[in-house]
Amino acid sequence: MDDSLTIKSVCKFRGDTQVLRDVVLSIAPGERLALLGHNGAGKSTLIKSILGLTPVHGGKISICGAVPGSAAARAATAFLPESVSFHPAITGREQLTLFARLSGAGADVVGLLDRVGLSDALDRRIGTYSKGMRQRLGLAQVLLGKPKLALLDEPTSGLDPISRQDLYAIIDELAAQGTAVLIASHALTEVEARTDRIAILRKGVKVADNTLASLSQQADLPTRMRITAKSDQIEQLAAHVGGKRINGAALEITCSADQKMEQLRRIAALGDAVVDISMTPPRLEDLYRHFSKEDGQ
Repeated sequence: MDDSLTIKSVCKFRGDTQVLRDVVLSIAPGERLALLGHNGAGKSTLIKSILGLTPVHGGKISICGAVPGSAAARAATAFLPESVSFHPAITGREQLTLFARLSGAGADVVGLLDRVGLSDALDRRIGTYSKGMRQRLGLAQVLLGKPKLALLDEPTSGLDPISRQDLYAIIDELAAQGTAVLIASHALTEVEARTDRIAILRKGVKVADNTLASLSQQADLPTRMRITAKSDQIEQLAAHVGGKRINGAALEITCSADQKMEQLRRIAALGDAVVDISMTPPRLEDLYRHFSKEDGQ
């Protein structure tokens, strides 16, 4: 099956400054991709280029085989901006009904508003909505017409924790129906567990693009182990495994992924001297810092 989004060697200049440099990216139907990067890394420019709002100066972008900005590409794409805005004088029901008519989608407007948690506010004027409520209305718009590609720019902005969980449940539903989902976000903890692949931009260059497990293997960052010992055994433990003392009763050591089992066997050999052990593998935040070169390199 062809990819829903294909980006080949895309370059973009703003004056004399190159803001995208030979970016290659693709998203398959039903795949959820997290696009990460600092402010100014090129995420928003890339999204605008996918939407056909700004031309590229090299390379090619294809949405289900269509050119960005064409009628076919617009029909296949849904977009949720970070700061979504609607006319304040109309109601949520009226706004979504208008969007449904414009898109030609025979949508269950009331059902969609209920799905995003706005059933109690569907006949209230949007001017009375909080930012989180406007964000949920924007998400209802994304659900119209079962898009082939959904571009979500900081989709959890303004949402409370429960609403964030609901939003990712809806993203999962979109992916399950075959929608390719691109999520541009700074919320690393959220996207770590709810996306299939991670892509990282740094100063317009794609510096990483793979699954979390593959990126961890590629980065070869250490796993942290914290070992708690009996109070009278901490010195013996420190002499045996080394590491850094924590609060007088624990040790913290680091090891590479291929050394983890050997270290565990060494610690297990100490028997009752060890009270507890916990392991913390590299998280997305660690990988992000590594690939975006924010680790002092």
